[in-house]
Amino acid sequence: MSYDADEAEIEASRAPLLDHLIELRKRLIICVVAVVAGFILCFSFADTIYQFLLHPFKMAAQIYAASKAAGHSAGAFDLLFVLVGLKEAPAAAGDLRLMFTAPLEFFFTKLKLAGFGAVVLTFPVLAWQVYAFVAPGLYKRERRAFLPFLVAAPMLFLMGAALVYYIILPFVLWFSLSQQIMGAGIAVELLPKVSDYLTLVTTLLLAFGLCFQLPVVLTLLGLAGIVNSSMLWKGWRYAVFAVVVVAAIVTPPDPISQLLLATPIILLYFVSVGCVKLIELRRSKDDASAGKDIVPT
Repeated sequence: MSYDADEAEIEASRAPLLDHLIELRKRLIICVVAVVAGFILCFSFADTIYQFLLHPFKMAAQIYAASKAAGHSAGAFDLLFVLVGLKEAPAAAGDLRLMFTAPLEFFFTKLKLAGFGAVVLTFPVLAWQVYAFVAPGLYKRERRAFLPFLVAAPMLFLMGAALVYYIILPFVLWFSLSQQIMGAGIAVELLPKVSDYLTLVTTLLLAFGLCFQLPVVLTLLGLAGIVNSSMLWKGWRYAVFAVVVVAAIVTPPDPISQLLLATPIILLYFVSVGCVKLIELRRSKDDASAGKDIVPT
């Protein structure tokens, strides 16, 4: 039987505790070397990466300046049309200005940027090392079930990051620019610090990237038998409410960005229900096949 083969494979992979510790040290060394190499690479291009992260701010500033020059306040719709490709982005009105108030503030900001970039860049290596360490202790069917998540998790994170970079950040920054007061001898102008801008970007990237892991989390819970499709389907109203609350917490106080986060997460929730249902159907099929293989005595 397949179960006996799995048991034999697990038994063959058993090793003394010292061997496990040596294997763990090897995996940790690989992870550390990968992160250090990624950090050095990202720090070498920190200025370029930071300029790349400034693109949403630049676009928002261009749309805001163009709407103010045209004498109307419908900049949000102008920005939406530009983001979906219905309008061309206006030309830059001037240089984008950020500031830092401490002598080494931008240097430490680049260090933080390099650290964040190193983890993101080397995540496939880190995830594979974790899998390679735990795989010998898994049944063959568990390894086959676990592998797709190594691909799905980073892809979903990148989808959330892309939503932040191309949609959410421009709206957030446009909304911030719209709060300025200019005129009548008063100038309340947005001049963000380089460190604060990086904090905003990384916070939104992590928040959206982690929220997009919902299908991975629910599917793993379904594999573990903790949740089932019927439970998830019956509780969809509570799930939608929870998603809306989370979207309101992690996004700025404007309905557009909240809607832009809540909508894909809700869709991913229903995708997760379908994934859990497929797991249940496959499990029922495997159980039926295993029952046929049992020969009565």
